[in-house]
Amino acid sequence: MWDERYAANEYVYGTEPNSFLVANTHMLQAPILSLAEGEGRNAVYLASQGLQVHGVDGSRVGLEKAKALARSKGVHITTEVADLRTFMPESNSYGSVVSIFAHLPSALRHRLYPLVEQGLKAGGTIVLEAYSEDQLELESGGPKDLDMLMTEEKIQKEFPHCEPIILRQLVREVNEGIFHHGNASVIQFIGRKKA
Repeated sequence: MWDERYAANEYVYGTEPNSFLVANTHMLQAPILSLAEGEGRNAVYLASQGLQVHGVDGSRVGLEKAKALARSKGVHITTEVADLRTFMPESNSYGSVVSIFAHLPSALRHRLYPLVEQGLKAGGTIVLEAYSEDQLELESGGPKDLDMLMTEEKIQKEFPHCEPIILRQLVREVNEGIFHHGNASVIQFIGRKKA
């Protein structure tokens, strides 16, 4: 499904980075692992800020577009085609992990998120934005499966070793390509791994 979606000539989620990520880039430390990076808009932005970024996604088509975007902007990112159901982040290797609109079923999150926490160095940060459960009532993007949508409680339970710096639900305008457009209910989370 993702290869088919990303096969379009245009960048279906745009080429501009996520605004929550941009506003909090100062909290990130390299190297950065970006989950479900897709067409590269966030990884390329972070690389343009001088940060080392490794983008992981299940779509080879999406990551080819990510590399093309990086070349067009004169920056370098590394990418890895990987199924997040089996992906194994390297332990104690990342200064930060980024997860922007990477909506995963709870069974997958329960396997992956403990590995993400292990992959963070002590004091490392995770930056996550995802649609909330209230997004089901809105038409501005995201899955129509309650299990894949987030709440503050899910975040606290699924990242128990990360101290919340920001954890909130809000409605904001999202303008990220043709699939994320309009007022949206989101969860925003920045957590720091406890030493």
